[in-house]
Amino acid sequence: MRRLKLEVFRMVLYLSFPVAMFWAAGEIQIYQEALDKPKLFPPEDDYQMRMEFEDLKERMRKKREAKLLAEAKD
Repeated sequence: MRRLKLEVFRMVLYLSFPVAMFWAAGEIQIYQEALDKPKLFPPEDDYQMRMEFEDLKERMRKKREAKLLAEAKD
């Protein structure tokens, strides 16, 4: 009797898992936030962040140029 209960439990588990996965994949509410509006990088309305990024690019460019000039002198 104990083995029969185990087999019934396993069968229920084997059948319910794929059904639950199909149900979860079909629920649009779970994915609605991701589907509504794609998140863009950098954010459109964050002027300060954009300016910091431009400053970083400029500093990196100057550092790279200084390194190339130092290598060229050697």
